[in-house]
Amino acid sequence: MSDAEKAAPAEAPAKLGLLRTLQLLPGLVAICLYMLLLAGINVLGVVTGHTRPLYILFSPALIAAGLGLLGLFRWAWALALAAVVLLAALFLWRFAAGHEIPFILQGLLNLVFFLYLVRVEVREKLR
Repeated sequence: MSDAEKAAPAEAPAKLGLLRTLQLLPGLVAICLYMLLLAGINVLGVVTGHTRPLYILFSPALIAAGLGLLGLFRWAWALALAAVVLLAALFLWRFAAGHEIPFILQGLLNLVFFLYLVRVEVREKLR
């Protein structure tokens, strides 16, 4: 029996455990999709010229955070946590400066994601 055949059965339960964990934490999947959506919007904004080209550097970090959270990695949790805290601060500051309703909604959404990410149940499931 080769090494690949020995490793294959051990990987299947690990993948099933990952899927079960993600089923128990549906908010984590929503945050992953949110991170990927933000990365796409960021790329689109740079391509169309609505935002500065320097902002394209944030897209790989958002993609890494989103995909890493799907893998339940602790480094991705820290990256996503930093992203939602900074985004919440940015949107709430922009609301304070301009009093536009979309900014307060985005800021509060990021605060909800922050509160979800710091839950004990979420932190215990990470590896």
